[in-house]
Amino acid sequence: MRLKDCHNFQDFRRLAKRRLPGPIFNYIDGGADDEVTYRENTRTFDRCDLLPSVLRGVTDVDMSVTVMGQKLDMPIYCSPTALQRLFHHQGERAVAAAAEKYGTMFGVSSLGTVSMEELRQKHKNPQVYQFYFHKDRGLNSAMMQRAKEAGVEVMMLTVDSITGGNRERDLRTGFSIPFRLTLGGMIQFAIKPMWGINYVTHERFRLPQLDEHVDMGGGASSIGGYFTDMLDPSMDWDDVAEMVREWDGQFCLKGIMTVEDARRAAEIGCTGIILSNHGGRQLDGSRTPFDQLVEIVDAVGDKLDVMMDSGIQRGTHVLKALSLGAKAVGVGRHYLYPLAAAGQSGVERALGLMRAEIERDMKLMGVTRIDQLSRTNLRFRDTATSSGDVHRHTA
Repeated sequence: MRLKDCHNFQDFRRLAKRRLPGPIFNYIDGGADDEVTYRENTRTFDRCDLLPSVLRGVTDVDMSVTVMGQKLDMPIYCSPTALQRLFHHQGERAVAAAAEKYGTMFGVSSLGTVSMEELRQKHKNPQVYQFYFHKDRGLNSAMMQRAKEAGVEVMMLTVDSITGGNRERDLRTGFSIPFRLTLGGMIQFAIKPMWGINYVTHERFRLPQLDEHVDMGGGASSIGGYFTDMLDPSMDWDDVAEMVREWDGQFCLKGIMTVEDARRAAEIGCTGIILSNHGGRQLDGSRTPFDQLVEIVDAVGDKLDVMMDSGIQRGTHVLKALSLGAKAVGVGRHYLYPLAAAGQSGVERALGLMRAEIERDMKLMGVTRIDQLSRTNLRFRDTATSSGDVHRHTA
């Protein structure tokens, strides 16, 4: 199987699985506990049907959106994800370049493997900096100031990760930074030697956003240790409100799932929220963002920009989310599998396929602009869910 044979999410996943050592593939691929939420994130879209309109004259399609003050040429963006140079030596460089080619936003994680400054200097497309709340308030301020000086447009605070999820696949393989592999994990690396050759023949793996603040070397610290020792589980709304004031710009919270929390985010001055269960990697059994969209858009959609991630695999998934009021949709594994499979060319192919799907699906729906999508385009099969009430209210 080669890159040109990849036509969808599952194809990229298969190619990534073929190329990555098992522990690294399972780090991308896995979720928390029994992975119920992970599976449900995508399945929930299957309970929602699109209602296309015909004879609408759909020669030219404009899929651009403006979200948190950023103009995007397509309504999806590359969510910030950690450790990208572990999956392919190009890492964030590949993702930023591919996102720029398609005119969309990309994110850099606190646990990113390329510096936000380098990416900001090389690429003109909007950049998000995703960070965590540390016990050391000075560190929080320093990281925000660094992002401001780098020219980052959007600050994104992850609020659903005050402790790491129970990812049992990683426990079985011993995946951590630095590696503490089990015997089975070591064997997996041995049977995929090309990954190791690429790893040792390219620049040293590092976490430049944290290099000055955290010792990730010498076996003393791991990503799990970073979450356990440095992040502050006592973070509350007052802490975040102070950060929003300090940043004084586009600021969104990633991991909001309740109406009450969404309202609080609006009250303290956030300009955006991202409905997210972290791709099913944190609290297993939590509700899907798609199922929560209606409640939250109705509560705060006029006060800030509502986005969502988790489970997006198709252009039709994107259109369903936008029809319910999401301003844009984030993807993670959707670009990580192609990154792992083929670097920048893989990410470009994935984004290109997604763009083609969205354009085709908009034409088939009879719309030429994103703002023509609405809840009247949808019907839900499962009327027990809050989303299922949509067609009773609007039809």
